[in-house]
Amino acid sequence: MTGLTPFDPASATIAIVTYNRSGLLTRLLESIVTMDPKPGHIVVIDNASVDDTTAVVESFRERLAPTELVYRRLDTNTGGSGGFSEGMRVAYELGSTWIWLMDDDVEVIPDGLAKMGKWAPRFQSIQGRRYDYDGSEFYWQYRVAEPLGIPIPFAPSGFGESGYKEMNSGCFEGMFIHRDIVTQIGLPDPRFFIYWDDQLYGWLASRKTTSVIVDEFVLRRTREIKQWDMGIRHMNASSDAYRYYIMRNRAIIKQYYRSLGVYNPVLFALGTTLTFGKELIRLVFVERKVRGTSNLFRGLRDGGRIARDRSWQPMPPLVPGTADQPTG
Repeated sequence: MTGLTPFDPASATIAIVTYNRSGLLTRLLESIVTMDPKPGHIVVIDNASVDDTTAVVESFRERLAPTELVYRRLDTNTGGSGGFSEGMRVAYELGSTWIWLMDDDVEVIPDGLAKMGKWAPRFQSIQGRRYDYDGSEFYWQYRVAEPLGIPIPFAPSGFGESGYKEMNSGCFEGMFIHRDIVTQIGLPDPRFFIYWDDQLYGWLASRKTTSVIVDEFVLRRTREIKQWDMGIRHMNASSDAYRYYIMRNRAIIKQYYRSLGVYNPVLFALGTTLTFGKELIRLVFVERKVRGTSNLFRGLRDGGRIARDRSWQPMPPLVPGTADQPTG
């Protein structure tokens, strides 16, 4: 925990990543207009959208004042990973003390920033809760089985009197992180493109500070996703691109684990096998098809090349000398 420094909303930046979803982005920006309090900055990273995203963003500039709106349109689509890495960089260079990351398919609860700020004096890596698109409580897998490198799907969902639970993961749909932690662990890794990037980043943060998920609803998801209802939990539909990166990016996690001295070949391979099996179940029971397995195998193949690259290096800290160190 940190010292009890009062939270200043103006010290926070909301960093949003968007790609060809101006309708959803409009809804998110509308929700920020009605926020109280508002952040000092809003950063919108546009992953080379070809719709009317630029016009939509500019239409909110005056409405969001006095909050400063910073818009960056990238030359190419760098995926969510590249977008959040750039969003974090811009927010950090603006001098933000707190950086609140969001996808474009959520909206902010009006007092969301106040709710997060309540915990800011105590913690430096915080995740709030979300409502699903239908208003139900969205369950997020906040604990990772570290040796396996996969989330624990049935970690307890209840909160005790403390109002928080320790986590060792992260989600860029609402990650609220202090610049001191970003300084030490560096920017999110754009090499993921999509998938596993936020889990890995949250895990890195938890090695530096007590990371928590708090019992505060601060976001609402605004996009309906096909799901398989398993009673207590849900499994979402995926895509061929996701299937590819889910398997390929296991190799990037492996490289991080190696660099930090926590890699166990047998247990990590088990985690990869379980991930592969989960994606097969997702295909059959959620998407009701069997085509798509080739993307899983392509991901494994290309991941093998990444894992064999002995020149590979993790993302560097933003200030030399503050990097994470191997534990073993």
